Order: sequence, then structure tokens, then C-alpha cells
Amino acid sequence: MKTILKILFLCLLFVSVTVVGQETIKAPEKYTAHNKGKFFVTWGGNRDKFTKSDIHFKGADYDFTLYDVKSHDVPKGWHVDYINPTRMSIPQTNFQLGYFITDHYSVSIGEDHMKYVMTQNQVAIIKGNIGSNYPDFAGTYPNNGVSAIDLSDGKFLKFEHTNGLNYVNINVARVDDISKLFRLPNTDKFQINITEGIGGGFLYPRTDATLLGMQRHDEFHVAGYGFDAKAGFNFIIYKYFFLQTQIKGGYINMPNIQTTYRDSDSASQHFLFFQTIVNVGANFRI
Repeated sequence: MKTILKILFLCLLFVSVTVVGQETIKAPEKYTAHNKGKFFVTWGGNRDKFTKSDIHFKGADYDFTLYDVKSHDVPKGWHVDYINPTRMSIPQTNFQLGYFITDHYSVSIGEDHMKYVMTQNQVAIIKGNIGSNYPDFAGTYPNNGVSAIDLSDGKFLKFEHTNGLNYVNINVARVDDISKLFRLPNTDKFQINITEGIGGGFLYPRTDATLLGMQRHDEFHVAGYGFDAKAGFNFIIYKYFFLQTQIKGGYINMPNIQTTYRDSDSASQHFLFFQTIVNVGANFRI
């Protein structure tokens, strides 16, 4: 009987040592294995494209629309201004601050600082009326698809959202780790994710406008709202840092654009936009 008890004791001791040994050599969980509870911040640049838009101008003694107006962005290229605190508003930029509410889903607030410039060298169809207070441009422009005005010399109109077409938005996004597809052995060193999201917000442009020979106006103003959808890749490097590339498209409607220093003068337009974005960022827990 004593021999049996000794054998049982030795077996239990062996099992205990084995379990303890397994626990001590178990690899620690990777930082990149879970996202819930992490904050993140991103900063980078964009290129923009805009669809043609109809722009309606109204005010004291005028009410007219320009149709199918063309526009473009103002690219800065690879430049130190993106990281120069005193000049960060000059290039086209994207900022985002967010929090992961689960391993896959995050909420964030951000600003897309786009730049919109009405292409000056164009002829636009015009419909409406301009009164005698503006003798150089006065007249009635019928809705016949023929009445046109040459904008090239800038005397009739200069129109830009260049500081900028500021889209302040809230986003909900999903992220998924696809590192296994590339057989990456250690995601704490390098991880590849795909990300997609949707968002919405308001437009706070600084519109630079010179209209019908009146004084140039260039002030910030809440002008409207927008919606967007985006998708891209997120490359995490050494757990905390990442490079993110995205494409983003959306709709902007600005029914209340300030064009002069008179409250009675305004413009409205709506259009689709498309961005290509390259950001750098960091994630962290508090």
C-alpha cells in the first residue's frame, strides 16, 4: 500500500511540475492581438478630385446660377510644410483621433483639409439676373442653354475654398488583420490590416471669393454638410506606429456659402469628391 501511495504522489508531482513548466514558457500575448481600448492618431496628406457643380449666387440686385463649373485641388507634393507647425494649414491634410470600442470597430473625429479652386480658364453657362448696381455685368440671362460668360480674366468671379474646404467629420470604421495571408511570423514587428468606414459631418470652409467686382471676401463660415465612405490598408510597424493608405469618396452640400461681407449675399453648391490619402500614425493605451 505504501508503494502505491508513493507512486501516486510521484505522478501528481510530475503532472504539477509539467503544468507549471508549460505556464512559465507560454509566450506572452502580442500587443497587436487586440485593439479594444486603444487610442490612435493620424496625420497626412491628400489629393482631391471634384465633380462639376452648379453654383447659385444670390444677393442684393442679383440672382443667377453658373452651370457645370469645373474645379481642381492645389497639391503641395512631398514637402516639409506637412510637419512644420507654423505652415501645416498650407498643404492638403487629413487629421484623425479615434478609439477602438472593440477589437474590430473604432469611432473617430477628424478633419479633411481639402482645397477647392474654381478653374479660372473656362466658359460657363449662366441663367438669371444681374441688376444695374453691377453695370459691367448687368443683364438678364435666359434659360436657353446658350447664354455663357467667360470667367478667364477673373473680373466676373474668382471662387475658392482654399484655406480650405474643411470637412469636420465623425467616422465609424472596421479593421481586420490579414497578416496570415502573407505568413508574417510576428505581428508586433509588422502587421497588415484592411480598413473601411463611413462618416458624416459639416463643412467649415474659408471661402476666398471676388464676385461682380465687389470687395474680396475670405473668412471661415459653416456652410453645409457632407457624407463619406473610405477603404484602405493599414501597416503597423513595431506595435505602435503605422502607415495608412486610403481612398475616400463622398458628397458635399453647401447651401450657405459666404461670398461677401454683406449678410444678404451667399452662394450654394453641391458635388461629389474623391480623395487619395497617405497618413502616418500611432496607437496607444492610456
